[in-house]
Amino acid sequence: MRDSRRPARGTGTLAAAFACLLLAACSAGSTASGGTGKNALNIGLTAEPANFDFTKTEGAAISQALLNNVYENLVKLDQSGKIRPQLATSWSLSKDRKTYTFELVKNARFSNGAPFTAEDAAFSIERVSSDWTIAQKAQMDVVDTARAVSPTELKVSLKRPSNDWLYRMTTRVGAMFSRTGVDKLATEPVGTGPYVVKKWNRGDSITLGRRHDYWGRKPHFASVTLKYFKDPTAMNNALLTGTINVIGTMQSPDSLYRFANNPKYKVIEGTTNGEVVLSLNNGSGPLKNPKVRQAVRYAIDHKALMDTCWAGRGKLIGSMVPPTDPWYQNLTNAYPYNRDKAEKLLEESGQAGRTLRLRLPTLPYATACGTVVKSQLEQAGFKVKLDQLEFPAAWLTTVFKNADYDMSIISHVEPRDMQAVFGSKTSYTRYDSPEFRALLKKADQGTQQEQITSMRAAARLLSKDAAADWLFLLPNLMVANEDITGLPVNTVSESLDLTGLGRS
Repeated sequence: MRDSRRPARGTGTLAAAFACLLLAACSAGSTASGGTGKNALNIGLTAEPANFDFTKTEGAAISQALLNNVYENLVKLDQSGKIRPQLATSWSLSKDRKTYTFELVKNARFSNGAPFTAEDAAFSIERVSSDWTIAQKAQMDVVDTARAVSPTELKVSLKRPSNDWLYRMTTRVGAMFSRTGVDKLATEPVGTGPYVVKKWNRGDSITLGRRHDYWGRKPHFASVTLKYFKDPTAMNNALLTGTINVIGTMQSPDSLYRFANNPKYKVIEGTTNGEVVLSLNNGSGPLKNPKVRQAVRYAIDHKALMDTCWAGRGKLIGSMVPPTDPWYQNLTNAYPYNRDKAEKLLEESGQAGRTLRLRLPTLPYATACGTVVKSQLEQAGFKVKLDQLEFPAAWLTTVFKNADYDMSIISHVEPRDMQAVFGSKTSYTRYDSPEFRALLKKADQGTQQEQITSMRAAARLLSKDAAADWLFLLPNLMVANEDITGLPVNTVSESLDLTGLGRS
């Protein structure tokens, strides 16, 4: 993890930083100030949003733009991954580990002018189960009741002890909503955060304006524009010409040398939660056969792939667990590259000769890595048909919702997402393992050490079953003007937190 000025080495082509489903819209109603010059910041990102409602739209992109900026939670993650207060000033847990009591800030207001109270917090938590439709709503199933004891005290009772629940409160399911501000979430997000959505130029950018009436410490920038680029070269040129100040998601690591030797810029390199997954359909088609899935894993030369499509940047992990999680273990040797073994397993499966459909989202990293995957599989005797689906709409409908695919490539950037991707047989991976689900349940209810032990066992089981193949972990690569401060070295949450950014 470093602020590096050294030129990048590698033969990578291009890639996008996150497989986010950035979804966008219009403006919120609160007093906000615009900004020019030193009070304004322009950040280059990848996929443009479609709406702002992450309660009904899958993916991490809305959270990337809105969490900590427009919406706030009771608690948040700091850069080290530790849980810190946000709208809660403190909290306690009962001896039976089933009741949380939160003390809340007294002066927070939503952007629609309504005060934030424990009634809003209880409403927000209970609304996840009643009104949300995304898969992450299951993370609130453990909640029995959420009750306002007073305007500044909230009591949440769980059905059973849960190691995971407080952590989930730092994610989108823990976002606090106004009881009077949920009617137009897709176009008018209402939160307690320091920014409101001020302007949306469809096909180009979203501008966030700083609130005059924000309850907490005001961020440095009065105006932040998130500008979207489909072409990585265009994004690079935008920084070089001063159109943007920050490349928030570097899409072409092999061009880092253009900035690393220039004193006008700084290069930030760290880690993320973004596992680049070669998703396999465990429920239908040729990959329902475990030997075919195992053959796929043996056929992939992960180091060569990462060197080719991501300029050697990133980390090989071999599992759905990044090194920033307590239960990380290096599983890269579980399926070492072995073309002969891949060919043998494919022949034994009885599926040799059948065509695998590799259906990719129109994201640069997926395109770049997808061609390498296709080539390596074909060298091992597979027949592969590659096609691209417009992202997010077509890919979400075809692959994520309907599971009409054999293989795909997507970066899952949501934190601690093993359960979300593999914990239900209705997930798009169609992985169905009672043993895996039992390990997740044991991890959630046990001691902290039992949690680590069971989560490691769950990750090993996923790998053993070849439920997917994990190509590599995306690095956090950002490039910015030298005077921009506060850029995160590591991305440990879904949020692109703008509140700590500044200019020297």
